[in-house]
Amino acid sequence: MPPILQRLQQATKMSRRKILLLVLGCSTVSLLIHQGAQLSWYPKLFPLSCPPLRNSLPRHKHMTVAFLKTHKTAGTTVQNILFRFAERHNLTVALPHPSCEHQFCYPRNFSAHFVHPATRPPHVLASHLRFDRAELERLMPPGTIYITILREPAAMFESLFSYYNQYCPAFRRVPNASLEAFLRAPEAYYRAGEHFAMFAHNTLAYDLGGDNERSPRADAAYLAGLIRQVEEVFSLVMIAEYFDESLVLLRRLLAWDLDDVLYAKLNARAASSRLAAIPTALARAARAWNALDAGLYDHFNATFWRRVARAGRACVEREARELREARQRLLRRCFGDEPLLRPAAQIRTKQLQPWQPSRKVDIMGYDLPGGGAGPATEACLKLAMPEVQYSNYLLRKQKRRGGARARPEPVLGNPPPRPIRVLPRGPQGP
Repeated sequence: MPPILQRLQQATKMSRRKILLLVLGCSTVSLLIHQGAQLSWYPKLFPLSCPPLRNSLPRHKHMTVAFLKTHKTAGTTVQNILFRFAERHNLTVALPHPSCEHQFCYPRNFSAHFVHPATRPPHVLASHLRFDRAELERLMPPGTIYITILREPAAMFESLFSYYNQYCPAFRRVPNASLEAFLRAPEAYYRAGEHFAMFAHNTLAYDLGGDNERSPRADAAYLAGLIRQVEEVFSLVMIAEYFDESLVLLRRLLAWDLDDVLYAKLNARAASSRLAAIPTALARAARAWNALDAGLYDHFNATFWRRVARAGRACVEREARELREARQRLLRRCFGDEPLLRPAAQIRTKQLQPWQPSRKVDIMGYDLPGGGAGPATEACLKLAMPEVQYSNYLLRKQKRRGGARARPEPVLGNPPPRPIRVLPRGPQGP
């Protein structure tokens, strides 16, 4: 026992057990503790509200994770959690070769050749790619835990239609950029095999390495087979609509602490750039057009709640509530008493300005209050840093750490341009 606790025991005549319980209880108070560049709100134990089984042995944090970042599913927020965890623990993050920009040459099938040599061998992978099991197993070390996230297909399709409207030809053909017009007769606008066609039809299935042109109505066995393949590889399929509960399951799977999964919402559209509510008929049409995605989502949503039940639903919900409360305290500490998402034009910190996909879509972000420096400011900056800036920062950092490297491996063939253009270079991050 540390000397300070010994003196406390002598002064109070309390047992060692009571002193430890007192210390742990105090640790859960919402105080900000600096640990290098980390902002910590919780003790390095399971929260007392959801203790582990008595006979379970302590587990070390799992350090090798591959996240399949699906499109328009809150994947950028999960990616940021993984990037920050990797930085705190000095882990190597797999990042794309420059010719792939900030996705692994998506929409091509993933290849280990697409990974920048300065970021190999990696512990963590979290950038967009089209899933290829053999190539990922070639890249990632044995024992890697694979995770992904799905979103309700109608809501996801509305987001895809808005975000990629200027890049997907099927969307560009629609008069007045009308989602309703597209879903009324999608075959009139959609061309299978066209560049970026996957954004207009069963995007989840495509990202997972499946054939997005297959119809579960015509071939139910195909959907069942795709589900089996996903279940064989992924230890956790998170659900975007239940994001906090998903993070509770994630941090338990990886034996992480609750403060390891604190987050700021990233890549969110302004209210003016999205439908407030998707009409029932439109949602039904979106699910029918994306029937493969709907089948995947329905299956894994049910699987998700069975997993919550096994973990103890009341316990998971209580921990999710603790996560939300700690997250709000952290956002206030970082971004002011009333932390608000702001349009990019109002964000003074250039490292935090999110990229805008078109003039018709406003992507929001956070800004740091004026002044301030040190580890807390750096941690807050990383908490809200968009994907492009954070990827650039990590690549520079890992190049410096690796020192002189062999010349980069060439990317085979000419990767197609991806829809997310590189942001103009502003002042460099920390």
